[in-house]
Amino acid sequence: MRKLHHVTGPILYWNLLGMICISLMEGIGIYMLVPMLSLIGIFEMGSTGLNIPWLGDVLNRFSENSQLLLVLFTFVLIVSGQAWMQRLQTIRNTRIQQQFVRTLRMETYGAIIMAQWSFFLQKRKSDFNHILTTELARVSQGTSIMLQMAASLIFTGIQIGLAFWLSAKLTALVLVCGLVLFIVLRKFVKRAKQIGDQTSEFSQSYYNGITEHFNGIKDIKSNMLERSHMNWFERMCRQIERNVIQFSQLNSGTQLIHRMSAAIIIAAFIYLSLRVMTVPPASLLLIILIFSRLWPRFTAIQSNLEYISSMLPAFRVVRELQAQTAKSREISEEIASAGDVGTDGIQPMELKESITCEDVCYRYEGSDTYSLRNVQASIPARGMTAIVGKSGAGKSTLIDLIMGLVRPETGRILIDGVPLSEERLLSWRSSIGYVSQDPFLFHTSIRENLRLVDPNASEEQMWQALQFSSSAAFVRKLPQGLDTIIGDRGIRLSGGERQRLVLARAMLRNPSVLVLDEATSALDSENEQYIHEALERLKGHVTIIVIAHRLSTIRTADRVIVLDEGRVIQEGGYQQLSTDPVGTFSKLLNMQAGVVGQ
Repeated sequence: MRKLHHVTGPILYWNLLGMICISLMEGIGIYMLVPMLSLIGIFEMGSTGLNIPWLGDVLNRFSENSQLLLVLFTFVLIVSGQAWMQRLQTIRNTRIQQQFVRTLRMETYGAIIMAQWSFFLQKRKSDFNHILTTELARVSQGTSIMLQMAASLIFTGIQIGLAFWLSAKLTALVLVCGLVLFIVLRKFVKRAKQIGDQTSEFSQSYYNGITEHFNGIKDIKSNMLERSHMNWFERMCRQIERNVIQFSQLNSGTQLIHRMSAAIIIAAFIYLSLRVMTVPPASLLLIILIFSRLWPRFTAIQSNLEYISSMLPAFRVVRELQAQTAKSREISEEIASAGDVGTDGIQPMELKESITCEDVCYRYEGSDTYSLRNVQASIPARGMTAIVGKSGAGKSTLIDLIMGLVRPETGRILIDGVPLSEERLLSWRSSIGYVSQDPFLFHTSIRENLRLVDPNASEEQMWQALQFSSSAAFVRKLPQGLDTIIGDRGIRLSGGERQRLVLARAMLRNPSVLVLDEATSALDSENEQYIHEALERLKGHVTIIVIAHRLSTIRTADRVIVLDEGRVIQEGGYQQLSTDPVGTFSKLLNMQAGVVGQ
């Protein structure tokens, strides 16, 4: 409720005021019909009749038929007005609900996007997808039910006031019965919350499982693992089915108890009224009317409480994720606001001299082992620097530090002699073009994939970037050229074509630094040559940093940095290091040459 108030502000209070007006009109329309009919002589209600002298004087000025028509017209007018206001109220509730959920979506997504890279290393991406879809959908449903319950509470309160005015003793009896039943059934609300916790748990497991299965569908098909995955899926579906049925049993159980209690109490009222208290039929009708209006509201409130309790775990999960991302925020809100994150207002840096690592140490959170130890290295501007080493040597970690994705535990990263601080991070990141080993492409056209980095890029600029990356030739041969749909993650293209397309997208950004993180490791010799030719055209204009397993890719590198177990063990030119017979780099070259020879 605090969050809802923070998001909607005064609209929430106008909404509550509208609920009060609707409740008053509905209560007056229903409760006053019988007393007003008694006032004009249709019923005889005795002591429970309506005692408003001035209203009787007004009605006595009309004929008997006119009195009836006036009473009925007033009833229709009140109920119709209430129905019209109810429609406006429903629309307003929907707007409040959607505004609230949209705000939660934006806050959650923004918090995730602005978190540090190290935060993503500790989490499953499917967890984020699950929270942004399934859990927020449950929050939306819970918000709608909460607004309905607020309306029910207000309506019930006003109805109770009107009912007390008509018959205090009978209303008090109904309230006592409702309170007793609510106390008896409060354990159902606690049980609903437990079921809600299970719902979040099962939903997350289901979402994570199917995401991982479809990410690995090629392995599943190739190794004939369909049956084992089907068995898992069936178990998961049965758990979800039982969970839903349990809540349905719980909720329908409380509904059953309320309805049976209502029937028993009404029967007792009728018996006592007719046989013990000798209440007139019109008064008895009013008693039944009061009870029939109040009791369903008690039932609805109980049901809403159970539904909200089952949805609260989803809201808790969303808020917990927001709290976690707030602690792992990459850039403070003040700097992010000043830098206008996500817009064109950031001025990219231009690397003029070098990138320098000064005694850099880094270890991942929760690890006792350093991924990098006392790294001293320099990457000159507008040259090609290769970072090589065995798997696990720390190559990708060094690149992450250079790009500012993670911060050194000790030591500094210097850009042109100036430390890479939080204030300079946005400008530095916007000057880097990054190409990973696994090409990241969307299921859309080549044109739209290129425009991700520059929405205003002209067709001429796109073709220039494609030419740079040796992609122009194959794109021209495609049926629709730039407008060709390339499939999920570019599956309709070959691995080499995807890699060159990602390189073209990086170049469209006009970066000062181009980083290729093992971008050629999965390519054949022909496509590797295409990438190599593209890099040769960029030398002297852009600072190129390459992580390479295939050392043949970096034979024209100006500088090579060799890592082993998180330490820089060699640094120098390609020719210099390759001719050192005792150096690690020459051994790596000889090993790869031996494998190729075999």
